[in-house]
Amino acid sequence: MVYNTIMIPRHADMDRVRAALKRSRIVALLGPHQCGKTTLAREFVPAGSLRYFDLEKPASLARLSEPETVLEPLKGLVVIDEVQRHPELFPLLRVLADRQPLPARFLILGSASPELLKQSSESLAGRIETIVLQGFRLSDLGAKTQPRHWLRGGFPLSYTARTEADSVIWRNQFLQTFVERDLAQFGVTIPSVTLRRFWAMVAHYHGQTWNAAELARALAVNESTVRRYLDLMTGVFMVRQLPPWFENLKKRQVKAPKVYVRDSGLLHALLGIGDRRDLEHHPKVGASWEGYAVEEVLKALQPDDAYYWATHNGAELDLLLFKKGRRIGVECKRSDAPTLTPSMRTALTDLKLDELHVVYPGAQRYPLADKVTVVPFAEYVGAKE
Repeated sequence: MVYNTIMIPRHADMDRVRAALKRSRIVALLGPHQCGKTTLAREFVPAGSLRYFDLEKPASLARLSEPETVLEPLKGLVVIDEVQRHPELFPLLRVLADRQPLPARFLILGSASPELLKQSSESLAGRIETIVLQGFRLSDLGAKTQPRHWLRGGFPLSYTARTEADSVIWRNQFLQTFVERDLAQFGVTIPSVTLRRFWAMVAHYHGQTWNAAELARALAVNESTVRRYLDLMTGVFMVRQLPPWFENLKKRQVKAPKVYVRDSGLLHALLGIGDRRDLEHHPKVGASWEGYAVEEVLKALQPDDAYYWATHNGAELDLLLFKKGRRIGVECKRSDAPTLTPSMRTALTDLKLDELHVVYPGAQRYPLADKVTVVPFAEYVGAKE
């Protein structure tokens, strides 16, 4: 397989890391393998620097055989990549981060959420700021790339593959390697075949509310076991559980999370979608676009909290975002000209929304009603022409 080696700037994520390093003594840049964490970190500290440690490489491991002796004299920004391989470093980082005056700050890179890196969350409480990195944002690539970005996803080597066939091969190899090798470093003992099958089943539930009973029956396990599988795949950034929002309303509200495969390219690989034609004719095309839009909106808006909302009477809202004290509703519509629906009216009233945005693949912004605006998707997520 051949990949395009052009560097694609990731300005938004660079700015987030810079801002975090000004505020915090330790910044954790977390995200799945191959999403670009190392490339981004090397923009701050070059790989050959004595302040850069890659714990997948024997030379870095040898240098850190006496970690306190090596790390204590360093000044400036220190990068430690794949930190989850050596969680015993976390107590030392706590000590080094508490020095006054502070000679060094630390950018640590890992492939799991703080819930899986329990020692970091316990040892570094109050000293660490976490940033989650996925793949390329649409705003990194430009509005015209949206069809390719949606089809291939945001993993750099999938997106930049020279052909669709190369991209599909890369994603399938990633799926296989992830369940067979990468999860083992977190102590996962679940058979890889079982996890791959579970992942494929989640892909078919993409954009739907979680139904543990159905998946448990299909896998011939109990509901607590499939919940454990789901939490595991969420913790390694492969799956998003979007929690429901429910208040003390008269309507009966849905209280199970929605599940999404976070990367659209991996979703398509799991569903056997190889090219744009396959995608357009697949029964999950609408759910795929919804999940893709949800991920890009969350990356762009960085809300304080995010939920979905649904009632048993059929009213629903794809995203309820809380940001700086405001309630923002977002509906993701894959249609040429979205119109106002009864569900939107209900959400606007019942949830007391400050504004409701309907994002769609078109090019024109227009109002639908008071507080309701249709906005082009690319514009909404900050992707320029």
